Amino acid sequence: MRLGLSLGYQTAWSTPADHLALAQEADRLGYSVVWAAEAYGSDSPSMLAWMAGQTERIDVGSAVMQIPARTPAMTAMTAATIDTLSGGRFRLGLGVSGPQVSEGWHGVRFGKPLARTREYVDIVKLAVARKEVAYAGEHYTLPLPDGPGKALRLGFHPPREHIPIYLAAVGPKNLELAGEIADGWLAVFYAPEFADEQLASVSAGRARAGKELAGFDVVPSVPVVVGDDVAACAELVRWYAALYVGGMGSRQQNFYNQLATRMGYADAARQVQDLYLARQQRDAAAAVPMEFIDRTSLLGPKERIAERMREYAAAGVTTLSVTLFVADRDSGVQTLRTVAEALDLSGVGE
Repeated sequence: MRLGLSLGYQTAWSTPADHLALAQEADRLGYSVVWAAEAYGSDSPSMLAWMAGQTERIDVGSAVMQIPARTPAMTAMTAATIDTLSGGRFRLGLGVSGPQVSEGWHGVRFGKPLARTREYVDIVKLAVARKEVAYAGEHYTLPLPDGPGKALRLGFHPPREHIPIYLAAVGPKNLELAGEIADGWLAVFYAPEFADEQLASVSAGRARAGKELAGFDVVPSVPVVVGDDVAACAELVRWYAALYVGGMGSRQQNFYNQLATRMGYADAARQVQDLYLARQQRDAAAAVPMEFIDRTSLLGPKERIAERMREYAAAGVTTLSVTLFVADRDSGVQTLRTVAEALDLSGVGE
């Protein structure tokens, strides 16, 4: 199992300099990849290109580039460019986002996300491989049949004909699609105790493509808080869990709430959502079960984190990407070092 660093996106309490310092420390420590995200603020490609030019070995990955934000050809151009700038260190994570962002921010209908994702990935692969991009799908047609457009090829030679593609997937059908068409899965709220059900969906997709699970990169983003008091560590993660389970989406369509329900927390998930949507965020955070937080996070002293890493490795994780819940840059650097030491202690690192 390898280590990754999930930086998220820029917020009111982070700076590009902070994120760069953490990426550079992860590079020095031998982490395999640093991921940057986007929602409706900072974009991931700009951050990744900037970090790629100031790191040496670590891969840079989008977690994610939003499918409704760009045409597939534009995504292929961006991916090929960053792969070139970084010397072949780019990983392309893709996701459809949610209905609120897709329709409210990008003005793109959210319907049929699985079919749109499949076509999108098809076109990206064609373009990156410098094949003629001609495509006739339900959602994308290239070139348009009733105009002067012509089928084109990517106009330069990137270092690789295939850039690793990852899908951010939560539901069973999306997990199957990731297994079928992608090289890896970007997971959230990954609990080793629940992994068998999710990996069964991924394996079904791999089988459909005539492949095995071996070689497929399972990449959960896992909150980490180092400290002697496990319950106190969990408190730092509680608000994040409440935001996703309670407020990331509508009452009818919240993929993270549905995931928590499938994991056996139906009553708590309903309560957290009711409270969050009633704007009682403090009570919603308090209603998140400690067990849910502990199962989906790395909490406590180094030795406990090392033991938990063994469980993640046994549950199929190949790249464990940590999300730092820290007060400042120095604390983040120290946490990265402790996590690397814990991996050594665990005996499951590559």
